[in-house]
Amino acid sequence: MRVAVVGGTGPFGTALAIRLHEAGVDVVIGSRDGDRAAAAAAELGVDGATNDDAVRAADLVVLAVNADAALETARELRGAIGKTPVLSVASELRFTPRGVLPSPDGASLAERMQEELDAPVLAGLHSLAAASLGGEGPPDEDAFVCGDDADAKTLALDLGSRVVSGRALDAGPLASARALEGLTAVIVNLNKRYRAHAGIRVTGIS
Repeated sequence: MRVAVVGGTGPFGTALAIRLHEAGVDVVIGSRDGDRAAAAAAELGVDGATNDDAVRAADLVVLAVNADAALETARELRGAIGKTPVLSVASELRFTPRGVLPSPDGASLAERMQEELDAPVLAGLHSLAAASLGGEGPPDEDAFVCGDDADAKTLALDLGSRVVSGRALDAGPLASARALEGLTAVIVNLNKRYRAHAGIRVTGIS
């Protein structure tokens, strides 16, 4: 499986690319700036390309750009992505004096992304922090993936299983992305309150 990490020069994208590469996955990181992607890729030991070139050669695209750029990036890459499945890992968050809050929008970022693309969109990995992914060995956590396309979900679950020492779990249809994206706010609040790198393991599933 060849995975294109769009936003692969950012903290989460870089950490994910490292973890996938160590797991033996064929990775290409994408950036709007091809030279920047090539330089970052050389340090990681993976391929680098412009976003367009990266997604055209992939079996699965991970959209790891910041939430405020996710929909615009999806629109820009619609033609290049075509029918290739896309995994959305971003969450819209509001930082307030009371704490970090999820987006008030009724639809998840992943659901809105699905309206912009011809490809099936999955949502997942929201409970994984860049610091945890980039640490020593896979994080001792479970990874969650949701989506409506069974074949695309299988690819995303396979990816998830390669980056954690726990399990990659099917969290249901794409509508569940509303909960998964909101979970990011919970994780960030825990990390801020306890000065930790919180993760999630689900009990009762064999």
